Amino acid sequence: MDNLYALIMAGGGGTRLWPLSRKKRPKQMLPLVEERTMFQISVERLEELLPPERVFVVTGRDHFEQLKSNVPEIPDENFILEPFGRDSGPAAALGSLHIHHRDPNAVLAVLTADHHIADAAKFRRVLAASAELAQENYIVTLGISPSYPSAGFGYIKRGEPLTQVGGFQVYCSAGFTEKPDPETAVQFLASGLYSWNSGMFIYKTEHILSEFARQQPAMHSLLEEIGHAIGQDNYNQELERLWPNMKKLSIDYAVMEGAKNMALIPVDIGWSDVGSWATLFEVLAGDLNGNVSRGHGQ
Repeated sequence: MDNLYALIMAGGGGTRLWPLSRKKRPKQMLPLVEERTMFQISVERLEELLPPERVFVVTGRDHFEQLKSNVPEIPDENFILEPFGRDSGPAAALGSLHIHHRDPNAVLAVLTADHHIADAAKFRRVLAASAELAQENYIVTLGISPSYPSAGFGYIKRGEPLTQVGGFQVYCSAGFTEKPDPETAVQFLASGLYSWNSGMFIYKTEHILSEFARQQPAMHSLLEEIGHAIGQDNYNQELERLWPNMKKLSIDYAVMEGAKNMALIPVDIGWSDVGSWATLFEVLAGDLNGNVSRGHGQ
């Protein structure tokens, strides 16, 4: 699909893995699971699906040099730099705006830079299937089949069956729930109707920008002003002027919870957010006694 693009969200601080992960070197810049950084692996798993020219990265200016050195194959102009973080809503919106400016027919997969995915081949297949559905003006979210009743993740409820695409069953989304209390998480798991919210979405850029216009008109007005400056000499100046007025919102709160034509594909791809020491130990292989080590000891 020549109009499929990826936007890797690489601006997080990774504070939950402190002291290993720090503000100046968050977890996406660390070789936590393999010898390569989490960010490098996130880019590499797309290689069989997309050329580097259609992989974009949104991150903070302070992280550009280090991230770019990890993936020299991605063009400099594909790095979309925020003056400072405003959460995932504005980050995804800014990235979508730039890619829409490049290709008004773009279908975009918004992905994470710091999650572990064991089954990369299945991940690529579900992205391709999701892109087909997004062409029909659906916003597709990948729901992770929950393995335990976590109170640390958001959940998405499965609605009525919608269709099958690429061998994957697709459902209507019946609503998002932010991190529930432990008792509710147990109920969600027992019902069999809920998936973890992976934070990965596939949509037409035209569609998501229309959702920002409908649900977040003030944010969309700022995006329009920024959009007029893309490719112009005053772009950085305009971004600096307008960005402080951008509301700090997650993409879920900004548009996904109220979006029209929301579709859910529950999928098991060996996913982990590697968001804590406990989840990191689960991903890493241990010895017979359960001990885990990484790096080179002295």
